[in-house]
Amino acid sequence: MDTSCFIRPAIEADIEAFFEICLKTANGGHDASALYSDPRLPGYIWSAPYLKCAKDFAFVLVQDDRPVGYVIGVPDTGAFDQDLAANWWPSVRREIAGLEPTRPRDADVLERIQNPRSGTTWLQDEYPAHLHINILPGRQASGWGRRMINTELQALRDHGVTAVHLGVDPNNERAKGFYRHLGFSEFERDGAVAFAMRIDEGSR
Repeated sequence: MDTSCFIRPAIEADIEAFFEICLKTANGGHDASALYSDPRLPGYIWSAPYLKCAKDFAFVLVQDDRPVGYVIGVPDTGAFDQDLAANWWPSVRREIAGLEPTRPRDADVLERIQNPRSGTTWLQDEYPAHLHINILPGRQASGWGRRMINTELQALRDHGVTAVHLGVDPNNERAKGFYRHLGFSEFERDGAVAFAMRIDEGSR
């Protein structure tokens, strides 16, 4: 494992790195720059709101003083969605006002910003927390992903969380293998793929 890297809590100054890492991994773990007309679009949904609204559960992987990955999560998905509705989406909608879709994935993200949705609502009663992890392609498969997930799980566990879930791009076979290896259970419904795990002390 590369000893030049380390994990630390995320800070407000990491916001641009969150947008960049999200963009560079939004195509099934690969660079999605060509798929969005505005490089911030994927980050508005899948990274930045966690730093803004759930900073206690946001951590970054740093190499040479530069964030090269993040892991983010929330203890209560339903409460987080309500927080975003009040404190995140209104400002994002103002920022993207007038933006017309011109790249392959613009329309989907713009629609999601106007009408936020979760593909894993069917898991939230049993697994109320959720998390995301993204690491820049050059740092993937380095062993740090497991340490980052463990860091997030411990933060959630310390907050009293007993179960967590996450969604996965159905085409991202590497990610699916990663979560299986970590002991997550796999679920599929209506074309959506998700993984979930109990993390209370008694389940380990």
